Amino acid sequence: MKKGAVAGFVILGAVWAWLAWLLLSKEGLTLKDILIVVMSGIIVFVPLWKRYGRKGE
Repeated sequence: MKKGAVAGFVILGAVWAWLAWLLLSKEGLTLKDILIVVMSGIIVFVPLWKRYGRKGE
């Protein structure tokens, strides 16, 4: 993986983690909030990992 892709992953991961923390740090934590964070992580990171994260290609 190129250095630019790694830097992009790190920045995107930091922003996503910060937004997820903001959502989950409110007083009433519900299953809906947890599912939103999990689904957003899947939507954001799985396609990027399939494109840039595979070894040997």
